[in-house]
Amino acid sequence: MRIPSLEQALQDLKLIDQAGLEKVRTVQLEKALPLQEALLASGAVSDHDILQALSKLWDIPLMIRIEEIEVDPAIVDLLPMSFLRKYLMVPVKLHEGTLLVAVNDPADQDPMFDIARLLKIRDVKRVLAPKQEILSAINRVMEMKNESAKDIMEDMEEESDEILKDLENIQDITLMETEAPIIRMVNRLMVQAYRDRASDIHVEPYQTDVKVRYRIDGILHDVLTLPKRIHSPVVSRIKIMASLNIAEKRLPQDGRIGIKLGEHSVDLRISVVPTVNGERVVMRILDKSSVLLGLEELGFYPDDLQRIERLIRQEHGIILVTGPTGSGKTTSLYSMLSRINSPDKNILTIEDPIEYQLKGIGQIPVNTKVGLTFASGLRSIVRQDPDVILVGEIRDLETAEIAIQAALTGHLVFSTLHTNDSASAVTRLIDMGIEPFLVTSSVNAIFAQRLVREICPTCKQGYFPEDESLQEIGLTKEMLQKEGYLYRGAGCPECLGTGYRGRTGIYEILLMSDAIKNTILKNSDSTIIKNQAVSEGLHTLRQDGARKVEDGHTTIEEVLRVTQQ
Repeated sequence: MRIPSLEQALQDLKLIDQAGLEKVRTVQLEKALPLQEALLASGAVSDHDILQALSKLWDIPLMIRIEEIEVDPAIVDLLPMSFLRKYLMVPVKLHEGTLLVAVNDPADQDPMFDIARLLKIRDVKRVLAPKQEILSAINRVMEMKNESAKDIMEDMEEESDEILKDLENIQDITLMETEAPIIRMVNRLMVQAYRDRASDIHVEPYQTDVKVRYRIDGILHDVLTLPKRIHSPVVSRIKIMASLNIAEKRLPQDGRIGIKLGEHSVDLRISVVPTVNGERVVMRILDKSSVLLGLEELGFYPDDLQRIERLIRQEHGIILVTGPTGSGKTTSLYSMLSRINSPDKNILTIEDPIEYQLKGIGQIPVNTKVGLTFASGLRSIVRQDPDVILVGEIRDLETAEIAIQAALTGHLVFSTLHTNDSASAVTRLIDMGIEPFLVTSSVNAIFAQRLVREICPTCKQGYFPEDESLQEIGLTKEMLQKEGYLYRGAGCPECLGTGYRGRTGIYEILLMSDAIKNTILKNSDSTIIKNQAVSEGLHTLRQDGARKVEDGHTTIEEVLRVTQQ
């Protein structure tokens, strides 16, 4: 009988004593657990101890770490992922007709025979491995699967229309197995988007078809065209994953999906809006496991970095970051907060939504349904004895007033505004109803920023630019180094033929000097404020972009695209 044998094996290996076994039996009786679960629940042995005992008991080798999977992707494609996860097993190696499979429970042998039959392999051998190692390996196997959303679409085209008619029924969708075509397609769209470094997935219905587009490095790319008849099942699947109301098709809905892609934890923010041709879905991809960028990696030049270091270490005042949606404002603010984060500082944020969780920083999500707005949250934060406060966005007079009051009473406040440049932020605050003298006494600096695509390093090549394009960005041939040529990308598979891969920031930093304060008190016109700042040495967005063009980071066209004046 197996149960006493496992106990005996644990005792033979001196992994448990008689007192420990008594404790296990008590837990097993109280909670009605199988032996292995009772062993773990009692804390008498570890998962590794149980595997050691099972290895001795069944005479199966133990594999503590599954370093790499040496199996042909063509074989992997034949294995349903749900089957591997259900029975906690994964093929590790195929050598001279023998398949090595890592398992967690050696007593469950039927699935082994199923794998052998499915792959038409007679000789199958087992190794024991920890549960977490097997799950990680299954995720790596999934990465090996070559199936794309387009492949699934072609398979569905070959199948009868009856499948698609069934899928229109909402109940059928919720009951579908993970191998159902719609579920596989939606999953692959997400995996593919993540692999292609997309920040957003768009599902856009039109009169006769449905377009799927990815936003990569800030630019939308068409990736797939779906038949109109499967639009409803695809949207319903996304809604189910986001816990939205699948029956409601007349009102906008927002939700989120938390998924794992390999070793990465990914959050998808879902927005569904009704259009004349059906519901349109946009999914924003947030990689929670991505490493937060340091200030040096954001594209600041050394002179700007020195200014920032001084600004973020001040005791009080407001630092504003401005720019349109998707210009990297949150990333910049998080990097600044991380730089000054230390055990002696109490840093609190209120955000809508929280994009990344920062260790050692208290983050509060806005929840308008229960009345937690930026203004009410900020009012509460001030009573929490903070040293540094981050307000996700100043949207109204009330939030602006509380932020300024906090800055004037000894807090360092970071926030964002949606304006085109740094000087316009002053005008926006005054237009909201803030007195000019409060702006000048509370604001320390205003950053404006944009993201430009970087030239793909794989296909980067030099060229001689025309005088007209140089003039447009404020450069001359005499100003250029390297014999007067610049760089651009020729286009290659690495960058999807665009010539660009990755993004960097261009910045404009307006410091609140005495002269600028006097200008604001006399006149709130943004042009006059900007001219005064330029006379004091302000580098405009376009000038900072020109520096990055000279240094070979980006192109003239990119800088002109994001700094249209």
